[in-house]
Amino acid sequence: MPSDEELRSLLHSIQASDVVESRTQLISQLAELDVTDHNQRLSILQSLTTLWEDFTCLDLSQCMLNKTILQVATTYLESDISICLTQLLALGTKASIWCRKHMKMTLMSTNDSQEEEHYTLFFQVLLDILSHSAAVLSALAKLPVSTGKELVSLIETFVMELLNLTKDSILEVKKILTFGPEVLKASHTVLDAVISLCKAYCNNMNLDYDATAEKDDVNHVINIAKCAVESLVDLGIIAANAGGDLVAVLNLSWKGVVTLTQLYKGSLAVKVNISEIILSLISLAKGSLSCAGQTWSTLMEPVSMAEAKRIFIPVKFYLINAARIISYYPSQAFSIFKDITLCILIILTFRIFLGEQKYLKSASEALTELLEPTSIHLFNSLLNSAQLEHNHKCQILDWLFSDIPISSLVPKDESDPMHGSKTLLLGQLSLFVNLLRSAPDLEDDVTLEIAKKLNWLLNILMDENVYSSILSFPVPLLHNSGHQNMISSVIHALKTFMLAVSSTSMWGEIESFLLENFFHPHHFCWELIMELWCFLIRHAESDMRNDIIIKLCTVLKATASWESVYNRDSVLRKLSKSICMILKNGSQSMADRVFNFINNDLSKLSSAMYIALLIEGFPLNFLSDKVRSVAKQRLVSGYFCFLDVFDDESSRKDGNGMFGAPVFALCAALQSLQVSISDTEVKTVKLSTAMIQKYNNTRDNSKDQYLKLLSETLGIISSMKHLYSSYEMEKLMLELRNLFISNSGTELTKCKPNLAAFVAGLGHIEFEESDDNLKVAASWELFHMLLQERHWALAHLAITAFGYFSARTSCNELWKFVPEDAALSFDLELGKDANEERFMSEFKVFLDKEAANLKTSPGENEAALLVKEGLVLKQMVEKMISDGMEVDEITRVNKKRKFPDGISEGVSLLQNGLRVIANGITLWKQNQLDYSDINNGEFLTRFSHLEDAVGHIAASIK
Repeated sequence: MPSDEELRSLLHSIQASDVVESRTQLISQLAELDVTDHNQRLSILQSLTTLWEDFTCLDLSQCMLNKTILQVATTYLESDISICLTQLLALGTKASIWCRKHMKMTLMSTNDSQEEEHYTLFFQVLLDILSHSAAVLSALAKLPVSTGKELVSLIETFVMELLNLTKDSILEVKKILTFGPEVLKASHTVLDAVISLCKAYCNNMNLDYDATAEKDDVNHVINIAKCAVESLVDLGIIAANAGGDLVAVLNLSWKGVVTLTQLYKGSLAVKVNISEIILSLISLAKGSLSCAGQTWSTLMEPVSMAEAKRIFIPVKFYLINAARIISYYPSQAFSIFKDITLCILIILTFRIFLGEQKYLKSASEALTELLEPTSIHLFNSLLNSAQLEHNHKCQILDWLFSDIPISSLVPKDESDPMHGSKTLLLGQLSLFVNLLRSAPDLEDDVTLEIAKKLNWLLNILMDENVYSSILSFPVPLLHNSGHQNMISSVIHALKTFMLAVSSTSMWGEIESFLLENFFHPHHFCWELIMELWCFLIRHAESDMRNDIIIKLCTVLKATASWESVYNRDSVLRKLSKSICMILKNGSQSMADRVFNFINNDLSKLSSAMYIALLIEGFPLNFLSDKVRSVAKQRLVSGYFCFLDVFDDESSRKDGNGMFGAPVFALCAALQSLQVSISDTEVKTVKLSTAMIQKYNNTRDNSKDQYLKLLSETLGIISSMKHLYSSYEMEKLMLELRNLFISNSGTELTKCKPNLAAFVAGLGHIEFEESDDNLKVAASWELFHMLLQERHWALAHLAITAFGYFSARTSCNELWKFVPEDAALSFDLELGKDANEERFMSEFKVFLDKEAANLKTSPGENEAALLVKEGLVLKQMVEKMISDGMEVDEITRVNKKRKFPDGISEGVSLLQNGLRVIANGITLWKQNQLDYSDINNGEFLTRFSHLEDAVGHIAASIK
């Protein structure tokens, strides 16, 4: 170890030298000395720091001097640095400032050999500075947190300047040719050291910022963390925009940000703008998606799964880190909840957009696997936070699922991945579906608010774009488990939600939703509601199922009238259809209960309810053997009675029911129940002939009645093949030919569906193919008339009938059954009628499609037709709503849907019926009647529930 005098002499020589090279040689001698005395080390470091400051010219000799100074200073890091910490920090700070100042000048390329040598030496110095500074940070992390103002200031300045140098080095790394990888590695070491220092400081301090805000050491620790986080965010953005060249920096920087924000919690939020950090991650995610959307939109070949994942993995990384920060800072995240949710909507909409494109199916699957779960987790991190107030959660859901379309609130460039061709409605729908599916993991307050938004779901399904997409386009499922139609996904999510809240206080919201929409005017929404009712019936306890079905039967009775039986849009028919759907998903005892309710009813409208149920498909085969036998007997006996009194004019004028009700009942029942009426087969065929004659000879309003009955009897015959062998069949065929061929009006159109079914059954008749055969000639003409129909529905029925006939008939000359101007032979492109070859060619294609039952993706034409259909349905529903509203109600922004008048009338009748029942119960109690087969307490409880349910319905439709 040198003496103090020797050391002073050497330092004086260094200071006195005017030649840089000489100073460098003298400083090298310091490195060779074994200096262990703390005071001597302080003297050396002070001198070295001064030398670095005095000589700032940029040349080769200066670089060599600085490199030597660092070598000497680094040797003192091996022992306790607390004695010379101030000097090391000052030197490190000046070194970082010097290096940043001269880096850009050094990167200017020249052909001068001396400049090349300087270039190499400068970056060696840069590596030394980064390595030396990282070592200082590591040593600093082992010391107690400093409290002296001067030292605190030095540490903060040192960290700030070092991070600035590290940031600049990474930013310019592409220009640093040979040393680039080494600079990245050294920068990585510095960042690791800074993060470790922040961790050590946090672990050594009580960071309850509110209680210790005045403590200098706490402020010092938070200031260091603030500087580190802000620099790491900047580096994270730089690395994200580097196109994959800085993956290691990307991972380290954002993981460091997440680590420090979680470690310092609320104390860091006072100093750092957490919202801006989250926004940075969100912006990076959206930017990557936008870039992918623009690139893929012009591709003419499929995007591979590997390529799609390469794009989406960084997006997932950004979202995961954003979710982690949000989970610790929900209040700060709430201030930007619109940006967060918009990003999620764009991702979910982008998934659907990709799935609709021919070449992007794999990309859609990759997004479903990588981004959809992460996006939902991101949203749930915010919405499910216990730290977020209830009114804030409501505000988020109200903004997301309100009557005002989010797409109208979003700048056009925010939807770049969809290129402006899609609204965000599908994304909103997808998010809502995911929330329903996530119900078991959500907090009760969130689940309740979602339950209150179920009507929003129905409203959104009526949008024409949503309507077309959910019916036509499949969506990929998670874990490569195939695809699922969008509507199936919606229904599955609703069922999951029902199960999640079934045993909670929120079940009342589900009940209200199901009741209020029992008669939803949009057929698609109604079918969805009925699917949920059926699901409820399948899984409910027997008492609940029976309670529901009895209530529905009570409402059915209150709405029954003969006028409404044949009106498919009446409340009676709609309710009957719903009951039948529910019964098909219920038990045998439920079907028995409904039949007994109708059969035991002594009112004049019992048959009206029964026929309405049969027309809508009452499942007679679900009945128990005993009850099914009673049902058959009722059908057959009623039909027999009608046949016996048909010719009696007084029966038609009887105002106690619908003329021909037994015929309607039997025709409807034959669709699901085999009833033998062989002993009346001649009468049945004769009845059809008599109907035609009555129709032709009648001039009053009863013509329409006979026409309806003719249609029903044709339906009966078509369901009973053996009736075609009746000797009366030829006469009936001639009468039908005369009726339909001689009348060109539209009044017979309502009979043509059942006529098509009738002529299909002609394939069971043995024909003699000759021109003088009256039966075959009548068959030709009837088929000609039907195959000429241009209406799409009748044309389809006609072709189907001809296909059934062709497959079973013994006739060989089938071309004689086809007219020259058959609808299927019409050439739409040329605008001309084609010959029989075209018909047979198209007919074969039709039959092949019917038999194949293939699951195919819709083409552009089909999708466009669905959009058009959806728009027509939406306009129809809107007209129904507006027609039933007052003018001032229509002008309201958040108008509530008003139910059709028929429903209001039905509910009013139901309330009157309940009052009658209530009076009966009062009389029962007063007279103390004994009904031993009724549990009085259970009956009264159910009646009370019925009163509550009806009252709720009445209140909801006002």
